[in-house]
Amino acid sequence: MEEKFSTFLETVGEGFRGFVKQINEYLTDNGCKCDIKLQKSGYVVSYVLKSSKRSLATFITRKTGMKLRIYPEHIGEYQSFLDTLPEKVKKEIKKASVCKRLIDPDDCNPKCVMGYTFELDGEKYQKCRYMAFQPTLSEENDPYIKEFLEKELQAGAKCK
Repeated sequence: MEEKFSTFLETVGEGFRGFVKQINEYLTDNGCKCDIKLQKSGYVVSYVLKSSKRSLATFITRKTGMKLRIYPEHIGEYQSFLDTLPEKVKKEIKKASVCKRLIDPDDCNPKCVMGYTFELDGEKYQKCRYMAFQPTLSEENDPYIKEFLEKELQAGAKCK
């Protein structure tokens, strides 16, 4: 796994390698298993909670840059944190696809895992779990990404 991660790291922009390593260490030290797959668009690096076998986060490569898709199952416990995010991140969240299953359960694949209902800047949103929270790595966003993961892990620990 170490070799695969090193190969993935070579594909990450030099300015973000330190942050990607930091997130990898943080998540693996906190009970996540790292799973690395090579796809057409590049590497997909997922972090799965060993305790629940659910994905917590996934590094994905897009034309717009490296992103970290976060799956915040406990967002309701700390949704006020979303109001502190940088405006660019908020804008991405707001324009993400709505979750069809939350609006009409018959309107989407029944095997699709439902998205999230949350408040951001005083407005209620129902967003797709695969589109809602995927901030682009950047100097401005990175501290918020780390805090987001910390809050999710802390909230999840309360549920055990």
